Amino acid sequence: MINDKRIVLTLDAGGTNFRFSAIQSGKIITNPVNIEAKAESLDQIFDKIISGFQALIDQLPLAPSAISFAFPGPANYEEGIIGDLENLPLFKGGVALGPFLKNHFKLPVFINNDGDLFALGEAIGGFLPTINMELEKAGNPKRYRNLIGLTFGTGFGAGIVSNGALFIGDNSAQAEINRMRNHLLPATSIEDSVSIRAIKRVYAQEAKLRIDQTPEPFDIYKIAKGEVEGNKNAALKAFETLGIAAGNSAADAITLLDGMLVIGGGLSGAYDLIIPHMVKEMNKSFQSISGNSLERMEVKAYNLQDASDKAQFLKAELKHIRIPRSEQSIAYDSSKKIGVSVSLLDTSEAVAIGAYAFAIQKLGQAE
Repeated sequence: MINDKRIVLTLDAGGTNFRFSAIQSGKIITNPVNIEAKAESLDQIFDKIISGFQALIDQLPLAPSAISFAFPGPANYEEGIIGDLENLPLFKGGVALGPFLKNHFKLPVFINNDGDLFALGEAIGGFLPTINMELEKAGNPKRYRNLIGLTFGTGFGAGIVSNGALFIGDNSAQAEINRMRNHLLPATSIEDSVSIRAIKRVYAQEAKLRIDQTPEPFDIYKIAKGEVEGNKNAALKAFETLGIAAGNSAADAITLLDGMLVIGGGLSGAYDLIIPHMVKEMNKSFQSISGNSLERMEVKAYNLQDASDKAQFLKAELKHIRIPRSEQSIAYDSSKKIGVSVSLLDTSEAVAIGAYAFAIQKLGQAE
C-alpha cells in the first residue's frame, strides 16, 4: 500500500465542517480543503461536496482512482445511502449520496462511519504498526493484529480492525458501542457518560452549577490541571467518571475481540486524565456468587502512556517448555496483555488514512 501510486479522495464530514484530502501511498498530497457544512438545502450540500472534491482534483498530477470518506450514520454504507442525521437534518428520509457522487465523478465511491475509519487508519498507519515495531526492538516476539479504536467527542464511537481488515456488519451497524448499557446510569446508554455533554454534566453536578454556567471540556481540562481557576475536584471527577464508564464498555468489547485499544476524538487530548481510570476499570475483578474472585478480562490491560506500564507491556515473559516425548523445547509466554494508548495520528488524519486504506483494499478486490 505504501508503494501504491493510486490516489484516493477523502472527506471527513462533520456537522460543522467538511474536510477534504487527497492521499497517495498513505500520505496526504494536497492542501486540505475545508468547507462549512451548514446549508439551506440538500442541493447546497451536494454543491459543497462536489466543489470540495473538485478543488482536490484541480491540485492533482493525475486522475484519482476512487472517492472514500467518512459520513455520520445511521446509513447503509455498503449502498452509499445516508439516513436521518441529527446534525444534518436535510438528509431526512435517506439520500443516495454514494451513487450520486459515483454518477458525477465517474469514480468508485466508498462511505463508512468515522469511528470505523479512525480504527483502520490507526491499524494501518498509526498505533498498531508502531507498537509492533517497539515490541520488535524490545526483543519481544509478540505481534498484534487486532485493534479497537474508540472516539470520544460529541458522542462515543468505535471501530474494529482484524488482520488489517475493517470489520463490517450485516446492517452497517457494527461497533456501535454507544448503544451499550451505561453501568453507572443503568437506564441510559453509555454515551450519556462518555461524551462532551457527560463531561459538562458531571462538572455541573459536582460544582453545583447550572449546565448553562458550565465551561466547555477544554476549559474543564485546564481547571483539572490547575492551569485556570475553577472547581478542580469537579473537573477531575468529570474525567474520572468518563474514564470509568468508557473502561467498562471497553472491557466488554475487548472480551469479545482480544486486541489492542486506541482512543481518539476531541476529548482524547485529556488522555492523561482518562486512560488511567479506563485501565483500572478494565482490570477490576468480578466476585462470583460463591465469593471467589474472577478477573474481568482474560487479558490484562496496560496504560501505554505510563512509562512503567509500557515497559512491563513490552517485556517478553518467555519460558521454555519441553515437547512431550522429545528432546525439543518451545518458547512459551503465558502472559496475556493488551495495551491502551492515545491516537498517534490526528483523528482527522487517521480517518483519512483509514478511508484511503479501505478504498485501496476494495479496488484490489475488484481487480
